[in-house]
Formats: sequence, structure tokens, C-alpha cells
Amino acid sequence: MADKVPWRGRVTSVQPRIRLTRSFDQRNHTYLGYVLQLDGTIGTETRTFSIGIGKGAQSKHSFRVGDEVAGECLPVADERLEPAEFYKASKLKVLARCAEPPSAPPPWMGTPPDLPTYRERGHRRLDARTHAQACAGCQWGCRMPVEMIIDQWNPTQRKYRFETFCYGPKSCALYRPGPTRKVPGRRGMTWEEEDWIDEDATGHRGPDE
Repeated sequence: MADKVPWRGRVTSVQPRIRLTRSFDQRNHTYLGYVLQLDGTIGTETRTFSIGIGKGAQSKHSFRVGDEVAGECLPVADERLEPAEFYKASKLKVLARCAEPPSAPPPWMGTPPDLPTYRERGHRRLDARTHAQACAGCQWGCRMPVEMIIDQWNPTQRKYRFETFCYGPKSCALYRPGPTRKVPGRRGMTWEEEDWIDEDATGHRGPDE
């Protein structure tokens, strides 16, 4: 087993770590934990990097933007299935706790909720450029690795990509949906995930929820 890599840095984002599996018009979410985006040192490099942690680690440490943290980790085994560069974090420490961020969202940059809250809220598609430019630090943004089963009768046929989503208030002024997502299927067929899917997933919430 490879030696773990030491790291430390300042947290710039805490978002849910969720994997999406698609099979034509069906989708399933796997709730893995959280992704910490950091500016700091990983091994011998000083740069921006991301660490995947479990829900237990987030529950214990309540990481939020501005915290100075440290630990050890491994590079992910399959970059297609993880939204972070590194995972299996251990020896986690909060070296310095930041003050609560100003209450003037968007974006929302406090301590993120537990994973059942994300599941209950539901998400809308989020334009990838908007996520990168405006929502990368927001607790309601999410960049998901997507595994697509092209033929359910031959599940070895798979494709991979990343999609971005928003779990935040529907009234957010920063939100941009971007183009609809298209999912390839068997024999060259394509299914399009239209707007009503998002509306149905978040219809139980008011505009400011």
C-alpha cells in the first residue's frame, strides 16, 4: 500500500461529495461525504488541491471555509469516480478555526448541512462555468462524477463525465442552469433530462428555501 501524503492548508470550499449513476432516464445518487478544497501544501507542492472526506469526519470536525487544517491522504484510485484529487484522509486536525463568515450570501459559505439534508432538498442542474466562477465556494454547489451505463443489458458499456448541480435557494441571483443534459443509450439512442425533472426534484421548496 502506498504511503499517505501529508498536507495542510486553508479551506476555501466544503461541498457534498456525491456520485451520480445514470442509466438512460434513470439516475441514482451515492452519498460519499464531502470535498474540501484547500490552498496550501500537499506533499512537497504548494498549490490548490482537493480532499475527499467521509461524513463522519465532517460531523466530527465541522470544517468550514477559512479553517486551517492538516492531515494525510492518498491519491484517488479512479479519477472518473471521484470529485476530489485525494481521499482516504486520516490524522485530520483543525489547526485554526475561522470566525463564522459574514451573513451576506450568496454564496453560502458556512458549515454545510448533513448529507440527508442535501438528499431531502433535491438539486437543479448548474452551468459548469457558473459553478467554477461563482459557486465553487458555496456549500450548496456540487460537482458530481457521473458514471453512465450505456446498455443495461450489457453493463460493461459505460461512459464517464462530470456534472454540476445546485442544492441552494431557487431565488439565488447567481444561479444559471446551463444547457440540458443528454444521456447516451443503447443503439445510439439519447435521452434528454428536461427542465421538469429539476422542477419536480425541488418543487417541495419555496423560492428562498
